[in-house]
Amino acid sequence: MSRIAYVNGRYVPQRDASVNVEDRGYQFGDGIYEVVHLYNGRFIDEDRHLDRLERSLREIRLPMPLTRAALSTVLLEVARRNRVTEGLLYMQVTRGVARRDHPFPAKPVPPALVITVKRINPYPASIENWGGAAITLPDLRWARRDIKSVNLLPNVLARQAAREQGAIEAILYEEATGTITEGAATSFWIVDAAGAIRTRALSHAILPGCTRGALMAELRQAGIAWDERDYTLEDLKQAREAFITSATSFVKPILKIDGAPVGDGRPGPITRQLFEIFARHVKGPARNAA
Repeated sequence: MSRIAYVNGRYVPQRDASVNVEDRGYQFGDGIYEVVHLYNGRFIDEDRHLDRLERSLREIRLPMPLTRAALSTVLLEVARRNRVTEGLLYMQVTRGVARRDHPFPAKPVPPALVITVKRINPYPASIENWGGAAITLPDLRWARRDIKSVNLLPNVLARQAAREQGAIEAILYEEATGTITEGAATSFWIVDAAGAIRTRALSHAILPGCTRGALMAELRQAGIAWDERDYTLEDLKQAREAFITSATSFVKPILKIDGAPVGDGRPGPITRQLFEIFARHVKGPARNAA
């Protein structure tokens, strides 16, 4: 069956889907995107993702392309038409089509909306064989990393560097201080030398990860403490455990960084516990996409 995409109000075969060459997302990266996980036909953390979409759009002064209710309906319909129950749904909103000029179009044009979905494997049954290695790299991205912009060239280059070194992620740091920011496409956490769960506090420096926020809510409910406090490359060397979170990584242990093992090089007890906690979150009640 041909995959179906939603493009500016129409459901079309994905092989035939196209955007105008003067779409500002294509020419300037003038747009926002979101990725939502589908598990067993259900959207996971849909409200968090739509909240973040709305916030990012506000930050670049771009209106929602549809009402929130209408957008939710389209997301469901894209999943239904593609018969996808385990997958990732991608949505992108750009400032639309206008004659190429850096400022916003003098005469406002409708935002452009594209939505696609692809199948992925379901949430892993076990944390074993789920982890991977990471490398560290200077963070070369722009100053407003809290906006989920389609401008991802530094992220692309960092992920490619990781792949070329046999790693699954690049952990980024501020060159001046050595302070860790986040992964190239994930939120990054450690269990420090004292056994505390730590991740960077929200600011313009990092993306407010939806999986990050959902995991924090689960930890709060379980009475498990964590610390939103900066840490550095030196702290990383002393960490007992490390893991990443995202809509595609869920809770994924990082077992080696820059060739050196993290802890004993196996998923640690805290990461194992959080993996199970988040598994229950994913498999719990959520909106049906069937």
